[in-house]
Amino acid sequence: MNYCRIIPCLDVKHGRLVKGVNFVNIKDVGDPAENGAAYSAAGADELVFLDITATIEGRTTMIEAVKRTVQRINIPLTVGGGIGSIADMQALFDVGVSKVSVNTAAVKRPELVKEAAAKFGSGKITVAIDTRKNAKMPSGFEVVVRGGTAGAGIDAVEWARKVEVLGAGAILPTSMDTDGTLSGYDIPMTRAIADAVKVPVIASGGAGTLEHLYAAVTEGHADAVLVASIAHFGTFTIRQMKEYLQGKGIPVRL
Repeated sequence: MNYCRIIPCLDVKHGRLVKGVNFVNIKDVGDPAENGAAYSAAGADELVFLDITATIEGRTTMIEAVKRTVQRINIPLTVGGGIGSIADMQALFDVGVSKVSVNTAAVKRPELVKEAAAKFGSGKITVAIDTRKNAKMPSGFEVVVRGGTAGAGIDAVEWARKVEVLGAGAILPTSMDTDGTLSGYDIPMTRAIADAVKVPVIASGGAGTLEHLYAAVTEGHADAVLVASIAHFGTFTIRQMKEYLQGKGIPVRL
C-alpha cells in the first residue's frame, strides 16, 4: 500500500541550513547534519538536501556537509544542487546518498537524465522542477532555472512529461510563487504535473498549516510532501503532521 511520505527539506547555503521566502530573504537555521539527525529520529520518511547556491556559484555540491548529514541519519537522503554530471552523482552515491536530484543541468542537457537512469536506475534519479506562473505557457506555468534566477521558456507540465520519458523516477516541483510563504502549496501546478505523469510527485513550496499537507495529497494529487519552514521553526512535529493526515484518512507510516 502506498503511504504519503513526509520529507523535510534541508536548504543548505555554504554548509549551513537556511530558509528563504520566494527563493530570497535567506535566514540561517542551523547545522544540516544536526537537523537531519533530529528529523530522522522524529520519524521523517526521507530527507532532501539542496545546496541552493551551488549552481549560481558554478560549483558542485558541498560533499563534506552531505557526508556529515548521511552519517547522522537512518532514512533515505536525496541531494540536489550543482549536480551536472554522472561523476557528480557517483561522488554522492559513494558517500551514502540514496538519490540525487537534478534541475538546471537537466534543462541544459536532457540526455543527462537518460544517462543517469541507465547507469544508476530510475529510482535513484529525481528531477526537480522550479516553476512560476506564466500565462504565455500552455499550462500556465514556466520552468525556472539557476536557483530561480532565470526563466527557461519551457512549459512545466511538458517538461515533467519529457523527463518521465527520459527515466526520472520522481518529480519534485517547487513553486517560486509560494515558496516559504506559508500560504499553501501551488495546488493547480502540482495537480497539473501529477496528473500528467505516472511517477511519484513530491509537493514543494509553501506549506504553512496541516491542512496544506492534506490539500497537496487530495487536491494536488501529490504522493509525498516536502516541508521546511513548518518543521524548522517548530510549528509542527513530524508526528503531528502524520497523525493529522492519518486522521483524515491518508495512509502514513507512523
